[in-house]
Amino acid sequence: MAVLSDDSDNSKTAATFTTAVGKPTAPAKPAAPAPTEEGPAPAGTPVRDGKFDFTVTAVDPPVKVIGDNPYLQKTAQGEYIAVHLTVTNIGGKPQSYFASNQKLFDDQGREFENDTMAGINVNDDSAMMSDINPGNSVDVVVVFDVPAGTVPASLELHDSMFSGGAQVALR
Repeated sequence: MAVLSDDSDNSKTAATFTTAVGKPTAPAKPAAPAPTEEGPAPAGTPVRDGKFDFTVTAVDPPVKVIGDNPYLQKTAQGEYIAVHLTVTNIGGKPQSYFASNQKLFDDQGREFENDTMAGINVNDDSAMMSDINPGNSVDVVVVFDVPAGTVPASLELHDSMFSGGAQVALR
């Protein structure tokens, strides 16, 4: 049986397995990371996933409309919650950051994906997808469209779509 994987140091790397008769099997989707016994890290504390250190630097109050440019402005289905992050490449080679890999969880355990189009209103072009060289950092804002009144509980931050993720408490 052969095992194929990427060359990253992620502790939870997705792999493709080939059976003895040569038929590939689909890789298992990685499970959401379980919180440690201490729980998610508090906001403001750097957390590590793969080649990135993430630090939550601020969470903006909810807003219905985001953006100053009337041509790019977005109106939320519910309301927008914007989370400010500093992302640092702690690896030895360039690593691509994607805002779309980040997830928000509310106090009911519901999972929310970011709204990339809304994020364009609060980031420069490179902040939604950015190649970060070793030792460098970028400041980004990840925007989530959630039902009005949602209480954000935590973020799950990923260096890639296949990584295990790191959890940060927002309250």
